Amino acid sequence: MRSAPWWRRVALPHVVWMVYLCVGALATATYVFGGVLAAGASPIGDVTAFAVGVGAVVALFVGPHWHRASPLRPWNLLSSAAAVFLVGLLVRPWASEQSGLAIHAADVFTVSGYLLMIAALIMLIQARGLERHAVVDGLIVGIGAGLASLLLLALPAASIGGRPLSVSILAAIYPLFDTALLLILLNLAFTTDARLTSFRLLVAMMCLLFVGDVGYAIIGVQGKLFASPAMDVPFMLGFVCVGAAALHPSVVELGRGTPLQVQPWSWQRLLLIGPALATPYVLIPLVAQESPLHRLALAVGGATMVFLLAFRAVSAVQGYARAKRRAEYQATHDELTGLPNRTMLAERVNRMLADPRGQHMWLLYLDLDGFKLVNDSWGHEAGDRLIVKVADRLRGVMPHDVLVARVGGDEFVIAHLGGQDEAIRLAERALECFADPLVVGAAEVVISASVGIAGAPADQAARASAQSLMRDADTAMYQAKSEGPGNWTIFDGSMHERVKERVELEYALHQALAQRELSLVYQPIIDLRTGRIVGAEVLARWFHPTRGEVPPSVFIPIAEAAGLVGRLGRWVVNESLQQLAEWRRHGVVSDDFWLSINVSPKQLRDPMLPAMLSDALQRHGVPAHAVVLEITESMMIEPWTIIDQVLLDLRALGLRIVVDDFGTGYSALGYLRRHPLTGVKIDRAFVRGLGTSAEDEEIVRAVVAMSDAMGLAVVAEGVETTAQHEVLAELGVRFGQGYRWSPPLPADEFAARWSTSVTRAGGS
Repeated sequence: MRSAPWWRRVALPHVVWMVYLCVGALATATYVFGGVLAAGASPIGDVTAFAVGVGAVVALFVGPHWHRASPLRPWNLLSSAAAVFLVGLLVRPWASEQSGLAIHAADVFTVSGYLLMIAALIMLIQARGLERHAVVDGLIVGIGAGLASLLLLALPAASIGGRPLSVSILAAIYPLFDTALLLILLNLAFTTDARLTSFRLLVAMMCLLFVGDVGYAIIGVQGKLFASPAMDVPFMLGFVCVGAAALHPSVVELGRGTPLQVQPWSWQRLLLIGPALATPYVLIPLVAQESPLHRLALAVGGATMVFLLAFRAVSAVQGYARAKRRAEYQATHDELTGLPNRTMLAERVNRMLADPRGQHMWLLYLDLDGFKLVNDSWGHEAGDRLIVKVADRLRGVMPHDVLVARVGGDEFVIAHLGGQDEAIRLAERALECFADPLVVGAAEVVISASVGIAGAPADQAARASAQSLMRDADTAMYQAKSEGPGNWTIFDGSMHERVKERVELEYALHQALAQRELSLVYQPIIDLRTGRIVGAEVLARWFHPTRGEVPPSVFIPIAEAAGLVGRLGRWVVNESLQQLAEWRRHGVVSDDFWLSINVSPKQLRDPMLPAMLSDALQRHGVPAHAVVLEITESMMIEPWTIIDQVLLDLRALGLRIVVDDFGTGYSALGYLRRHPLTGVKIDRAFVRGLGTSAEDEEIVRAVVAMSDAMGLAVVAEGVETTAQHEVLAELGVRFGQGYRWSPPLPADEFAARWSTSVTRAGGS
């Protein structure tokens, strides 16, 4: 396939600045041509000069706004400087023929233009950030150039007799402006990527101004103020270059701090500094016979350059030392919290093990429970702020002789020499840090931690290492986490076997998903008023070829931790909807029959979950009202997050959403009202006591009353006896499931047992 012509592949901003540059060059040529024909100022020259100047003023204002450069103020000042320069350029031929104060009409505008331009460029440099070596180098070179300009141009021009003192002063000032421009150019060069087109055009503009001013300085030494329009060509081209710099897209980079990575004594910098340092010696023979003022200027300038060079050398050494200390600190400390990192921890622990002073060495490995939920809900920036607050709390509660380090995303290690009781007290003190909520931004985060403790007795310390202790403490931490959030556990040898078992199960689960070793079973949901089946809950089962049946309580947490729950969830959805579609086609279930599918918190944080479910419903031809999603209560306590939007999107599809195990966690009317729920499932713990426990009966009664008031369907799970069934029906519970009717069954057994009793019933 042929590509489009090159002119069609060039973006509009590049076309604009290139056209502007070409038109400006053509206008400058017209200006020179008109001046040559007229042997001086001409109407054509005035018109073209005015056009070029106005074009630069407009480009300097429009270009940065168009490209959204920041900051804009320097460019607005440059636009004003160009306007003032333009007036001075147009007035100069007329002013050179006047007398009295009128002779300075052009200089008033030109000097003002210089001041505005210098201010604008300084602001541009400040926006990028000043670098000490760049400033000193610029001063050295600027002083060298200033000496040459002062002694060879400014003082000779000021000493010419037969003309007003003001003219001589102005003739001396212009070369100094050029020195200031050179100083600014050098500082800008050391804070800018030289490959930027806008920067190159700015450099070209300053060089052209320098050439133009040197030309006027030379004729100024001869006592003249104006020679011919050709002397204004550098200024005209300078207008064109600065306008093109503002129109080029790279203008946005000039306000950003991207300094060149140049060493303080690099050869590029020495090439600039060397000639400047040689300037006083080159000028000595030229001014030796001049006035004492010449010799004084040379002496002061040379001494200042020597001082700056010495300051530069000392500063470079100090900067190197600071950089070395900073590099060492960064290599041994965590950047976010300032705590020692894994490298420094290992070094300190190995040192403590080498000289335990007859004391037991303990490592406490602390990991935050649910930290990933914070990152997923509020973002990584909030997660970072939480880590900083945790680090501050740990530092605040630990004795000064206890080492606290951060070794991972949400993992901290505490190192201590002492007895086991002291280590346990430190673990409990660390866990107490999380008793109060942590304020992150506008939210209060309630979080806990799990702590693993590992130790090396003094008589075994020489054989231990930081790596082995951390491994054991990490293993103990995972054991503590498996026992529930907010626990601590001391390492023992059997834990290695349990960790090995977990790793093997995780690998086996990967294989099981790939080789379809998992299966689904279905437990019926019954209408308590009629005794007829209205739905079924889908449950996953895993039968390993050698391990036998692995309980869901074992493999579901492993799937969550290993990042497999999303894959597992997609498989459950597709398998169960395919089965439901088959039952509906063969009349095994009614059109109002629904499947209840469990959804993990991790799945709810996936914004693609609604799209996945919508695609599965369409692919299998199952209506949305035939699917109920079960979520956990813990999801309801989080503030507005992506989960809320996912739930809204799921309801928009027509899916129903119920809260599983209701009453065991964070049950509150406010949480129920906030989310787009359609029902609740009463936990089996409250159903178990019905008929014998008045307290459980009152809890169920309250749940039913609250649900009825909010229009929520109620399902009771774990119904096992006729007595429980009768009490639930009396309390107004509409639906129930449990061994009272059937255990979870494979699809074929479910169809064989329940197809004859299927009837139309209302949904939940």
